[in-house]
Amino acid sequence: NKMDSPILEPSLYTVKAVLILDNDGDRLYAKYYDDTYPTVKEQKAFEKNIFNKTHRTDSEIALLEGLTVVYKSNIDLFFYVIGSSHENELMLMAVLNCLFDSLSQMLRKNVERRALLENMEGLFLAVDEIVDGGVILESDPQQVVHRVALRVIFPPQVLQSAKEQIKWSLLR
Repeated sequence: NKMDSPILEPSLYTVKAVLILDNDGDRLYAKYYDDTYPTVKEQKAFEKNIFNKTHRTDSEIALLEGLTVVYKSNIDLFFYVIGSSHENELMLMAVLNCLFDSLSQMLRKNVERRALLENMEGLFLAVDEIVDGGVILESDPQQVVHRVALRVIFPPQVLQSAKEQIKWSLLR
């Protein structure tokens, strides 16, 4: 009977969360894409658990609470990308590396807490370029940095007025 054993279809929705914690395990950035941890209290408990399990190890992958966690640390930051237990670690790793490399370029290789806190807008934009609603959109850091730069340098209203001006100059 087909109904008894649901086959896990590959899903576009691969990322459950992107987290950045400091070296005390405190949240600097967290974006959850589903309701695995619906409350902030549950999220923070999960973040503490994840930090305690990973901050003293050199490996890059952990299985925790039925989830696949890939992670990387740098100076005083811990980066995590979380997917379901049947998720492809290479896909999650691609997201992690893309985020880290994008931030590394944006922060001029100075990937540490203070520099990150001074550039939170860039971080928010970068994550939005890489993952949207749990779907991986981009894994090339060059593309991410390029798009973030356009969004930071030219906010939407500026681009809109530039488009209007080009339109008017073409109509003349």
